[in-house]
Amino acid sequence: MMQKSTLHNRSQTLKSLAHNLGFETVGIAKAEFMEEEARRLEEWLNQDYHGKMSYMANHFDKRVDPTKLVPGAKSVVTLTYNYYNEEKQEDPDAPKISMYAYGKDYHHVIKAKLKELLAGLNEEIGEVHGRCFVDSAPVLERDWAKRSGTGWVGKNTMLIHPKKGSYFFLAELIIDLELEPDGPIKDYCGTCTKCIDACPTDAISKEGYVMDGSKCISYFTIELKEALPEDYKGKFENWMFGCDICQEVCPWNRFSKKHQEPAFEPHPDLLGLSQGDWQEITKDVFNELFRKSAVKRTKFEGLKRNINFLTPPDQE
Repeated sequence: MMQKSTLHNRSQTLKSLAHNLGFETVGIAKAEFMEEEARRLEEWLNQDYHGKMSYMANHFDKRVDPTKLVPGAKSVVTLTYNYYNEEKQEDPDAPKISMYAYGKDYHHVIKAKLKELLAGLNEEIGEVHGRCFVDSAPVLERDWAKRSGTGWVGKNTMLIHPKKGSYFFLAELIIDLELEPDGPIKDYCGTCTKCIDACPTDAISKEGYVMDGSKCISYFTIELKEALPEDYKGKFENWMFGCDICQEVCPWNRFSKKHQEPAFEPHPDLLGLSQGDWQEITKDVFNELFRKSAVKRTKFEGLKRNINFLTPPDQE
């Protein structure tokens, strides 16, 4: 049995290295099978809440057991990286883009930092084996974050931190190093229903805590590759890529502070584009604006589809 002081010191070393790399919050959970979460995921999938995101039903065993992803895993480390930006698009009538996509693609920016963190652990502690994850593998990020006390999962199903809000990316290290686990924290949503009331497509269940992904504006504008359903015409509240509504109305985001990551600064032209500029966007402009951005995922044709869907009939 390893001494508590050793586990504590290792954990503090990890957290110090992570903070030095720009991660804001670090939480640790024991790597083990997630029984309750497995039950909830199965129920969610059975309700077809994943829509056309068939990948969500793949690798079920890996999603609920980190040792299937990393043999010999002892700890799951959850880290948060702030992306909040106080700047907004200048034209109030311009189609809107989710704040997380303002700058360079977070997958690449954060993955590089995680690799640096793993290398730092090897230097400071000794040989550590594991894998880095940034929203790109079958990992139940928010559930691990909840287990490790990085925040609570709110009624809008986002992870919320009581001092930092929810405008941050989640990342994980699953490693074969035994560490001191952090416990979960209290849910502070209380009786608030602002996110449920504000969602224009009724994607959040009436009681909260369950998201019908197939009704979410982010799903429609990013994940759905076919024609957008006419039933939802006029319900997107001008979002052309992603949606921040349930975060914008969340009272806990009054604590959000500007990020310190140069890579997340928007392209100099992005926020100044008018409604007309977006409606007339060309492939060349798209490629220039979003060369290293997460928006590339929807491709030029997908973004055009979304913009056209937002256009009122009298302007078509």
